[in-house]
Amino acid sequence: MKTKKSNISALMITFNEIKHIEEVISNLTFADEIIVIDSYSTDGTFEKLSKMNNVKVILREFKNFADQRNYAIEQANCEWIFFIDADERLTPESQNEIVETVKHNNGIKAFKFPRKFIFNNKIIRFSGLQTDQVFRLFKKGVTKYCEDRLVHELLDFNGEFKVLKHNILHYSFSDYESYKQKTEHYGLLKAQELLKKGKRPNWFHFYIKPAYKFLVNYIFRLGFLDGKEGYIICSLNAYSVFYRYKALENLLASPK
Repeated sequence: MKTKKSNISALMITFNEIKHIEEVISNLTFADEIIVIDSYSTDGTFEKLSKMNNVKVILREFKNFADQRNYAIEQANCEWIFFIDADERLTPESQNEIVETVKHNNGIKAFKFPRKFIFNNKIIRFSGLQTDQVFRLFKKGVTKYCEDRLVHELLDFNGEFKVLKHNILHYSFSDYESYKQKTEHYGLLKAQELLKKGKRPNWFHFYIKPAYKFLVNYIFRLGFLDGKEGYIICSLNAYSVFYRYKALENLLASPK
């Protein structure tokens, strides 16, 4: 068994990420192992990963994001877990910070990262995204993802944590249509969550909530300062609220 260098397992879940996969894997050389759970990609992602000697790739049917992430954690052999999405990137500074944080963790078992959203090769500084932080580094065995969250999964961790200094760069979408498709996919998963909770949509959800979402992000959270990109992001985030409840309405109307 090789000697552990960083004691970190880098984990990722994928589906059709061929345009991202080589670059994101190149960001993870600091890890002792890289494990990818692929949901039967059809674009060559699995085949590309299978040719990488430093990557263990497992095919597994996708149920929901939390379930897939928790399965990935179970496969890890190192003491520390680092999660990354295929559309995210680490700078050399953030890679070094991860390694040093694990070495000198001072008893803290989970760490958040600030995240910078990139759209059209432009850093989005406002639009409700300026406070985006995500748990991505934590000690194995202290936590897992909440199974009742099908999308925008949350780490079930209530202990002391620290926010690291260096950003993760998030290349979430490249154009209007791809982001719209992503919001609709997430909206359907969110509707399934709401259905399980017995929620029923009404006019407030269809009109007031989307309008409120847009106004808060575009006006009060200064989305207008991000220019055209800010308007697109704020509009689509408002649309995602409408779509979520429309999908819920359709689920309720479907034959049982």
